[in-house]
Amino acid sequence: MSTLSRVLQEVEFNDQLLGSGNHVFQRLQALNADGLERVREAFIKADHPRFSKFFSSGLPFGHIADYEKKVNAATLEQLAGLIKIRGFLMQTKIYMFWKKENWE
Repeated sequence: MSTLSRVLQEVEFNDQLLGSGNHVFQRLQALNADGLERVREAFIKADHPRFSKFFSSGLPFGHIADYEKKVNAATLEQLAGLIKIRGFLMQTKIYMFWKKENWE
């Protein structure tokens, strides 16, 4: 995912605002054709199972074979969805476990 992160930073996406659909969509609209192509290529190279699931909502993992075609044909809204997923995957997550001492 580091290549994807680097490409998104190069085309001036703010990592802290990747969860904002409005910010992501506006940045995509502002990109020229070359910038959009770089974003598409970065997603194709990233090939994370969660990204392929985005295009195959009825399946548990999605079809990796169709992933490249679907990324190349993706609308701006779909690319914004992929970028939001990338933002979520890159967040630091903390899981807390505890044990209740007294079960009475």
